[in-house]
Amino acid sequence: RASRTVPLVSKVCGIQMVPIATDIITSKLTGRPSPVPELKEKHFTHYGVKEAVFPFNMFPEVDPVLGPEMRSTGEVLGLADNVGEAFYKAQEATQSVLPLSGCALLSVNNADKAAVKDVAAILVESGFKLMATGRTYETIKEAGYDVKLIKKMYEGRPNIYDAIVNREVDLVINSPAGSESVHDDSYVRKAAIKAKVPYFTTMAAAMAAAKGINYVKKHRSSGVTSIQELHSRIE
Repeated sequence: RASRTVPLVSKVCGIQMVPIATDIITSKLTGRPSPVPELKEKHFTHYGVKEAVFPFNMFPEVDPVLGPEMRSTGEVLGLADNVGEAFYKAQEATQSVLPLSGCALLSVNNADKAAVKDVAAILVESGFKLMATGRTYETIKEAGYDVKLIKKMYEGRPNIYDAIVNREVDLVINSPAGSESVHDDSYVRKAAIKAKVPYFTTMAAAMAAAKGINYVKKHRSSGVTSIQELHSRIE
């Protein structure tokens, strides 16, 4: 799933560069004047979140962390008037629907400790219970949020792997520790795939997911809107 990567979120400026470049390049042949002087920026009311789809579910023993050589098997696009809802729709299209309630498991590396507080705040506002490991737990607890401490895999049992396998969590946020830890947390991400629990390995994606859940829970999803309807709103 592309939710493991930073999502592409954009507010379209309304200028289609390819047709313009084509007109400029072929102007000597067509005799048409340059379209550049007549360009006017359009105002779009909707946002788009583009997601690539990766077949991690077909390779359950492979750690679902993306590398520079990986290729997607498809792409989806979520469109909405709000970035959060657009992200929510994009996840829904990848068949990884974000939960609107339940328990979120958080275990992030040291570089992401500061950002995890903001994600936790939005999840708590959305009614989620929180479960976290070690320093992530301490960070969230110090920020004033109610959170349950759970062991990492090497610390004993029950641990985060057990919580996922036993379906005690509905959302997993687990950024790779890299050289900061000798303990491989790839088993956590593999367990999430097997249990079909949505998970995120970057704080950018985790924040987008939290905002999407929060928005949809407060306003409900706007449902399907035709391209024609969206185009009619362009000013």
